[in-house]
Amino acid sequence: MDKRVYLCLAHMSGREQDFIREAFDTNWVVPLGPNVNAFEEELGAFLGGGKRVVALSAGTAAIHLGLVLLGVGPGDEVICQSFTFCASANPAVYLGATPVFVDSEPRSWNMDPELLEEAIRDRIARRGRKPKAIIPVHLYGMPADIDAICRVAERYGIPVLEDAAEALGSEFEGRKCGTFGALGALSFNGNKMITTSGGGALIVPDDETRRRAMFFATQAREPFPYYQHEQIGYNYRMSNICAGIGRGQMTVLDAHIAHHRRVHARYAAAFAGVPGITLADNPDSRWNSNFWLCTILVDPAVSGTTCEELRLRLDAEGVETRPLWKPMHLQPVYAGNPCYVNGTAERLFGRGLCLPAGPMVTDGDVDRIAACIRACVKSPVA
Repeated sequence: MDKRVYLCLAHMSGREQDFIREAFDTNWVVPLGPNVNAFEEELGAFLGGGKRVVALSAGTAAIHLGLVLLGVGPGDEVICQSFTFCASANPAVYLGATPVFVDSEPRSWNMDPELLEEAIRDRIARRGRKPKAIIPVHLYGMPADIDAICRVAERYGIPVLEDAAEALGSEFEGRKCGTFGALGALSFNGNKMITTSGGGALIVPDDETRRRAMFFATQAREPFPYYQHEQIGYNYRMSNICAGIGRGQMTVLDAHIAHHRRVHARYAAAFAGVPGITLADNPDSRWNSNFWLCTILVDPAVSGTTCEELRLRLDAEGVETRPLWKPMHLQPVYAGNPCYVNGTAERLFGRGLCLPAGPMVTDGDVDRIAACIRACVKSPVA
């Protein structure tokens, strides 16, 4: 068997060790430090728009901290995208709030702006007050229809916290994902576009919001010579060592994005004319996904196979794939939560598969994966 191919393995630039060694040599091995400061500045410059960045211990921490800054608390509701990972919704529960789930629209697979407005109106009618925040997701790197979502949010005066964990480098109308809402969240987990081993970041609009974020991320310590705490804070700051990895990764970020897009283009060519296999793509010229993971939909009636049959066959051939996210409104832990659905997320979950696309995936890997899928299709391939 050939080497096993994974969805998105980390790839080191070779510069990471330089920044880590510098941290050890200067004894900056604790949270905060020169690498953290530089990493935040480099991320801010990459994102553009005058945004500031606060490097944190995880992407989930960024979403949690963002909700703290937005004043979410017990009894509040937070509108969350249903078709995504649980890290978008769980932080609302940490704060005593209730996630309200909204289904996706079929073009981007992300939060449906029309259904979002329907949900807001219904929550106001039922509770006499509006939700406290909206968390759309740029899933698999594909931008949400974020302009439309933000317009809905503005009509009702509800802040948007973008979950851009998978979308570093993705753009909508030429603007980086994570910079449209009041706040944005990034992830640097080991399988993301760049990694800091673990880690994440909160994207904020100005220096004052950055100061508040750092205050809560460092246990909400008041400015006294002794430790005094008047609010609940969190131990969420990134270490100087992890930030050193991030600085090395920033030197290859553009190359990683270009690689993911080349892999997607190769899959697109390989699946052209294959019955019942549809590769997710940018809906139109406004979208520019980083294609963090390449994803396909499998139509059993046309292809003569299912996504689960493909997953098992590829696994036997040494290829890691993964079903698309099980919607949050179908998760047992959220069975009683309000949800506004149109069937899109459930259809995608039943027919979708994530394919390897990371920087360690070669052209040969893509060709082997595509050939395996083509061999499983029982309808004639054009």
